[in-house]
Order: sequence, then C-alpha cells, then structure tokens
Amino acid sequence: MKHLFNRWYVTASVVLGLLAPSIHTVHAETKLPFNDISGSYAKQEIIDLYQKKIITGTSETSFSPSASITRAEFVTVLDRLLGLEPAASKVTPFSDVAAKAWHYGWIQAAVQLGLADGVSASRFAPDKPVTRQEAAVLLARALKKQTGGTGARTSFADDGRIASWANSSAAEVQKLGLMQGDINGYFRPTDPITRQETVVMVHRVLQNEKWAAMLAAKTADTIKLGWQYGQTTKQYQSNVLASNVNTLSPRWFFAEASGEITDVSDPSLAVWAKKYNKKIWPMVGNRSDQAATHKLLSSTSLRSGLVTKLAAYAAKYEIDGLNLDFENVAPQDRAALTAFVTELAKKLKSMNVTLSMDVSPDRGTDWTEAFDFAALGKQADYMVLMGYDEHWGAGSGAGSNASLGFDKEGIAKLIKAVPSSKVILALPFYNRDWDLRKDGSVESSAFITLNEQNAILSKYAIKPKWDEQSGQYTATYLKDGVKHEIWVEEGRSLTAKYKLAAEAGLAGLAYWYIGGESPDIWASMRNADRFLGYRFE
Repeated sequence: MKHLFNRWYVTASVVLGLLAPSIHTVHAETKLPFNDISGSYAKQEIIDLYQKKIITGTSETSFSPSASITRAEFVTVLDRLLGLEPAASKVTPFSDVAAKAWHYGWIQAAVQLGLADGVSASRFAPDKPVTRQEAAVLLARALKKQTGGTGARTSFADDGRIASWANSSAAEVQKLGLMQGDINGYFRPTDPITRQETVVMVHRVLQNEKWAAMLAAKTADTIKLGWQYGQTTKQYQSNVLASNVNTLSPRWFFAEASGEITDVSDPSLAVWAKKYNKKIWPMVGNRSDQAATHKLLSSTSLRSGLVTKLAAYAAKYEIDGLNLDFENVAPQDRAALTAFVTELAKKLKSMNVTLSMDVSPDRGTDWTEAFDFAALGKQADYMVLMGYDEHWGAGSGAGSNASLGFDKEGIAKLIKAVPSSKVILALPFYNRDWDLRKDGSVESSAFITLNEQNAILSKYAIKPKWDEQSGQYTATYLKDGVKHEIWVEEGRSLTAKYKLAAEAGLAGLAYWYIGGESPDIWASMRNADRFLGYRFE
C-alpha cells in the first residue's frame, strides 16, 4: 500500500493535495543540490531549506524525497528551523541514542526544551518513521501552539481517526495552513510523513514574514551573571568566553566589622570586560560572619563609611555595578540592613552604578528574617534569588539541591514583594552526592561540581530517570555496598528552571559558580535563550 501511495502521490494532481506548495520556476541550468529532486513537487522548497542549512540529504547526492522521515531527522529539522544547536549533555535516559550518533545532540536539544519526548522512559526510537499526526504535534510544540487535549477539531474527512492526543495540534496546524489534507479531504493521521512533505511544511512556516524575521533575529540580551569562585582570572575568562554570561561578578570586596574593605580585586578583569563588551558587578561579601556584620550594621558611622569606600572603589575600577552578598544576617539587624542598602543605593545611583543584592528564598525561617524584601527591592536595582540549597545536609534530609517546585515557590513569593523585572534567578552549577544509611537517613553528603557529578554517572554506568515533579533526573548507585543518591543537575533541568524565569518575566539568570558547570551546559543555555524568547503570534 505504501508503494502504491507513493506512486499516486507524485502525480501532478497531488500537487493540490496533502502538503502541496505553489509551483516555483527553477532555471534548467541551475545546479541542483541533489540528483533525485528534479521530479519532486517540493524541489524549490528543498533547495531553499538546503541553502538555509535546515535540511540535508540522505547522502551527498540524494535527498530521498519520497522516503519517510525518521524521528531523529524530524527533530533535527525543527531544531535547525528554530536556530538551535546540538546539546551534547552527558546525561540521557535513552538507551537507544548513542552518544556518538549524529543525532545525539539534536535529540537532546529537543528533549531539553520539551519539543520532543521518548516513546518510553528509556527509548527515543530515533529511526522510527514520524506519522502525520505526530508531525502535527511536534510542529505545534515548536511554534508554541496548544498541544494535547480534545477541545479543538479539524475539518478533515477522517478527523475521527486522529488520536485524542493530537487533536488540538492537528487543528492548529490546519488553521495556520501548515498541513493540509489530500484531494479527498483526508488527513491520513497514521501515515508516515515523507521527507518532501516535511520540507513543504517547514517552508510554509518561513512564509510567515513576522516569524521568519523573528527566527533570523539576534537573541534578545537579558542579564546572565556569572560569579567567579575558586578560579584564577585567566581560568574565569576562558570559561566566560565559552558561555552566555554577559555580566561578571568576581569576589573582590569583603566588608569587615571595622567598616574597612578587604580588596582582593584584579583590575585587569575590568579592562578585559570592557574589551569583550561585558558588564562587571564585583561581589561585596560579609563572609557570612553574623557577629562582624552586626557590629558593622549597627553603627551609623560605620555603615556610611562603608558606602563611601565602596563608591570610591567603584569609581577607581570603573565598574558597572556591585553585587551585595550579605548572608547569615541576624534578624535583629533587619532595619539596619535596609538602612545600609538604602544609603548605598542612593550613592550608586548618583554614579550610574547598578546595585544588585543576593537573597535566599523566603522559607519562613530566621535565615531570611533580616531581609525586608519589599523595602530592599525598592532600593536595589536587582534582587538575585539564590535558587539552591533546598537540601543541604543531614538536617534537611536527602533531596534535590534545587527542584523545580522549590524555585517556582521562591520566585512566586519574591515577586509578590519585588517587581519581576527586578528579579534575577540564580542557578546552581554544583550538586550533592548523598550517602544514605539503610533506613534512608543521611550519613553524609558530598559537595560536587557538575563535572564530578557526570563522572560518577559514567563510572557507575547509571541510567538516570526523569522525575517530572522535581524537574530533574534522579540517579542511584552503590559504592562499597552503601546506597548513594543524586538529584542530577544538567541541561534539561537547568532549562526547566530557565523556563520558570522566562515565564515569570524575570530580568535574567545568574550562575553559581563559573567553573562548576560541565561545558555542554552552555549549548543548552543558548538554546533556551533563543527558544524561550520566541513569540509566534
């Protein structure tokens, strides 16, 4: 039946059928990119998308227009249409997607952004043909249109054959004119979609001038702050150049109880930042010393002196901003902390220097009692929500360092007090490896970077499982007979958190800390930059 359908499909009449485009004229002398497309109704579309590097052939000389397109090929085309890049995460749940396969990074990119799922928790089936109803769902997701549900219906003669999970997507792509029925009005939902059909469908997306312009435009620049920690200046610079970081935050200044500042700055970094068109907001820390911070904040003269000194350093190093990181502040210093930030903000504003302030999620404990979020948010230009340390040791029990629900709740609480446009979400480039007793309680936990985390997954050949609730993969392994558990942090989990920030209208992201990440993270973050900024209206 498939061969009969293919023969019928390429006749002249079908040009008005399933996905038939308008006819384009190609000069006979034009050299075609493939030797098997001259008779294809999609010849011009194939040429156009080939030139745009959205599609490739099945070999150097063949396109195989009438062949079915596979799941791996289809998501790759969508990724390229959206301007994404392969995301070679070290973590995958799919046993049938080899790390060395050409499609590995393309599948990862699509899965991380929620554009595609596996056929099961452990299989993606990359070589399985895509059906027309599956294509409708995948395209609708790529265009951020409604997917799932049974509310919308199509006008196709075989609408009743469309699966319930594909109804709304098929209706949406039909309404947009991206997929059509055959000459008899049939959608043929379970038929495999061919490579030439796919090309025509994708080409139609680009005929929307507004969409085409958006897809071709440069990614909008939101704040991406990267803290320096445990690295030399050269190491930090190297990592930043591989990243999407546009705002540097080196740990330069420490406020002492005396009101003096310990300056460990490297002025060459400020010069380098200007050369590479990056902002620099050095951190001002209190070493989490509650007693010293109390002594400093409780003195009006010491507070004012600190403001004067910080302003002088800002002028000296020609910096763009300061990042205030006062942690473990006593609840009794709430008013004094607000007074200090108010004075500092006023001074820096007069100098056109940005003030950002790091805050922990409000969990109703004395850890954040000193922070009057609403008052501080009125003074500081930005509030950086440190969206991690959800579970930190035996006292908290084993669990995620930064689950999706934890960050979602933290954002929701903070933006009730501070405008979302002034909030930056900080993501963790570190994790914890939990050592558990037989009863499940915590024996110990080890601080690990994401590279160290990935090395553990590789060493113990762990296939992590995706946990929808936490928005993370979970991994369990035995070491010397002792159970260990990790809530994995990687491209997919970080993308999910990025999506939270984008949907809440936050000002941007921060990363603690540069050097803790695995290199593949940056492709995931750049993809999130692009895709989450699209508005297909």
